[in-house]
Amino acid sequence: MLQQEPKFSKLRAAIWPILGSEMKKFLPMGAMMFFVLFNYTILRDTKDTLVVGASGAEAINFLKFWGVTPASILFVILYAKLSNILSKENLFYACLFPFILFFGAFAFVIYPNKDFLHPSAETVLAYQQAMPALRFIFALWGAWSYSIFYIMAELWGSVVVSLLFWQFANEITRTYEAKRFYALFPLLGNIALIFSGQTVTYFSDIRDLYPAGVDAWGISLNYLMGAVVVAGFATMVVYWWMNRAVLTDPFYYDAAETGKKAKKEKPKLSVGESFKYLLSSRYLGFVALIVLGYGMAINLVEVTWKSQLKILYTVGGVFNENDYSSFMGNFSTFTGIATIILIILCKGIVRKYGWFMGAILTPIILLITGVLFYTFVIFREDLNWMTVAMGATPVFLAVMIGAVQNILSKGTKYSLFDPTKEMSYIPLDQELKVKGKAAVDVIGGRLGKSGGAVVQQFLLLTVSTTATQITIAPYSCVVMVVVILTWMFAAKGLSTMYNQKVLEKELELKTA
Repeated sequence: MLQQEPKFSKLRAAIWPILGSEMKKFLPMGAMMFFVLFNYTILRDTKDTLVVGASGAEAINFLKFWGVTPASILFVILYAKLSNILSKENLFYACLFPFILFFGAFAFVIYPNKDFLHPSAETVLAYQQAMPALRFIFALWGAWSYSIFYIMAELWGSVVVSLLFWQFANEITRTYEAKRFYALFPLLGNIALIFSGQTVTYFSDIRDLYPAGVDAWGISLNYLMGAVVVAGFATMVVYWWMNRAVLTDPFYYDAAETGKKAKKEKPKLSVGESFKYLLSSRYLGFVALIVLGYGMAINLVEVTWKSQLKILYTVGGVFNENDYSSFMGNFSTFTGIATIILIILCKGIVRKYGWFMGAILTPIILLITGVLFYTFVIFREDLNWMTVAMGATPVFLAVMIGAVQNILSKGTKYSLFDPTKEMSYIPLDQELKVKGKAAVDVIGGRLGKSGGAVVQQFLLLTVSTTATQITIAPYSCVVMVVVILTWMFAAKGLSTMYNQKVLEKELELKTA
C-alpha cells in the first residue's frame, strides 16, 4: 500500500516533520540509531584510553593500517559468505552478537587477567631495543588484548553503524520518508553523543572513591562495558520487534518498492576501477580530493593531540586512565552539543552565500586551528612565558586547542562538509552520480582514513629511531598545511564546475 508524501507547514517541517501515524516506524529506528551511536562513543573513548596509555599515541598509526584495515577486509569476506547462508534478520544478529560478547568478556574476563595474558614489560622492552624499527609493533603486541579491543571498537563504527543500521534503514524507508526521517537522524546521533559522553565521564570519575591499590580503571571498564552490552542487546530487541510488529504491516513497509530500490544499489568498484573512473573526470577528481583532504588533515592532528593528552594525564611516570577517559567523555559531550548548534546555525549558509562558502569554511577552520595547535606543540618551550602568564602549561593549552580543533572539525563536517559534498553530485548525470560516488567512497574515503596514518608511520620510522609524535610534529604540520591547501584548491575548482553544471541544468529545464 503506497502512501502519499505528507504536506507540512514551514515551521512543522523544520521542527518535527513526522506524522503521528509514522511514529511506530520512526521511533524504533531512532532508538536503534541512539543505541548504536551511544555504544560507538563509549567504545571510541575507551579504545583510545587503553591503547594510548599502554602503547602510546604513535602506535595508533600502525594499528589503524596493520590491524583495522586487514580486519575490515576479513569482515567483508566473512559477511559476503554469511549473507549467502543466513536470512537478513539472522545475519543482523550474527554480526552484532560477537561484538556484544567480546566487549562483555573483555571487561569481566580478559582485562582482570591482563598480567597473565600479556608479555612482561621487560620482554617487550628487550625486543624494542633489539629491533627499534619495530618498536611500535612490539608496543602493540605487549598489550595485544587492548589492540584487539581497538580493532573491534573501530569495526563497530564500520559494521554496526555504517553497514547494519544504514542498510536496514535504506531497505525499509520509502523515498519520501527518507527526506524527513534522515534529516532528524544527525540530531538524534548527536544527542546520543551527549548522553554517552556523560556516561563515560560519570563512570570514569570514581578513582577518589577507592583506596590506593584498587584498580579503579578496571571498575570503570566494568560499568562502561556493562552499558555497552545493555545497549547492544536493546538494539537487538528493537530490531526483533520491528521485524514482527512493523515490517509485517504494509502501511509501513512496501516490499515491491524495496525491490525496486535494491536494483538501484551503487556498484562495487575495485580500487583500480575507481582510480580509472576518477582520472576520467576532473569534476569527480576534485570531489575525491576534498574527501581525501578532510580524512588526512583530521588524522594528522588527532594522533598528535592524543599524544599531548597522554602527557597531560601522566604524573610521575604513571598514566591515569580514569582522568584520560573522563576528559574524553566530556570531549564527546561538547562535540555533540557543538555539532547540534552548528547544524542549526549553518543551515542557511549555502543558500545565502553559495556552495563555495559552505565548502571552504571547513578547511579554513581546520587550517587555522591546526596551525595554532602545532604552534603550541612545536614551540612549547619558547611560548612558556605566555602560558605562565595565563596560569597554564604549554601541554594543557595544546590539549585545549587540539580539543577545540577536533570539536570544530567534526561539527563543520556534519553541518557544512557533508551537505556540500553530497550537493556536488546533484547536477551530474545518472551514471556519473552513481558510479562517481562509489569511486569517491573507495579512493577518497579509504585513503583519507589511512593516508594520515601512513604519512606519520613513515615519519616515525625515518626521522630517528627514537622519534615520537612531538619530534615529528614540524613535519606533520607541513604535511597538514599542504593537504589543506590542496583541499582548498580542489574546492575552488569544484565550485566553478558545480555552478556551471547547475546553470546548464537550469537552462535545460527552461528550454525543455
